[in-house]
Amino acid sequence: MSSNMDSASASYTDTHPPAPALEIAGAAVVFDGEELFSGLDLTLEGGRITCLLGPSGVGKSTLLRFIAGLAEEASGTVRLSDGSAVAPKLAYMAQHDLLLPWLSARDNVLLGARLRGQTPDIARAESLLADLGLADAATLRPAKLSGGMRQRVALARTLYEDRPIVLMDEPFSSLDAVTRHGLQALAAERLKGRTVLLVTHDPLEALRLGQRILLLAGKPAQLREVAPPAGPPPRDLQAVGMGEAHAALMASLQAAKEAQ
Repeated sequence: MSSNMDSASASYTDTHPPAPALEIAGAAVVFDGEELFSGLDLTLEGGRITCLLGPSGVGKSTLLRFIAGLAEEASGTVRLSDGSAVAPKLAYMAQHDLLLPWLSARDNVLLGARLRGQTPDIARAESLLADLGLADAATLRPAKLSGGMRQRVALARTLYEDRPIVLMDEPFSSLDAVTRHGLQALAAERLKGRTVLLVTHDPLEALRLGQRILLLAGKPAQLREVAPPAGPPPRDLQAVGMGEAHAALMASLQAAKEAQ
């Protein structure tokens, strides 16, 4: 993967002010007749990466969909601290890549701009793909890409949108360990200054990237805070205290799973 940091692929804070906080109040969602969560309140601090973990099926992806306005049978409010509308400032990377099969990797990155009738910035899209190790795949269609490559295209599309609020649902889950490690570092740089909620099943990923770590557990689910390690992301996995933090987080996840 390229480490190039030109103006087409600079971090958010190089060209924008810090993002606003996102405030969720009284969130309630029913899925398949079951109340996933009710009366859930959460404030995502502006310009910070929050990582969300919890047992499978607890409602992590549903919470992202609620924030994005995509959840059915839902109530509650989502607002930004600056009073502006949420939707125009939000980018959402779903768990599945959702690439259009008839478009090239580059055109999938540019899809949002074209749907909005904007002139696509082809050079910026190609720079993002190059930074994600996909320079030679820009003209390929999704059928010619591996699962990990497709996920990287979806990440490039999310970063291309250049929004202050970013929701990411397991963005690195299809990648091998070495590629995942590199992309975590790249994402931490590119997401600086944005308000990010990142769902992951990987406790080490949360410990490496999260400036704040939340655990969603219970029926109906509630949130609780888990202290992150010291230092800014991306944290070194060999850093002092990382082993103890990993053990504590694993114990919390095990207890949450047993309580389901």
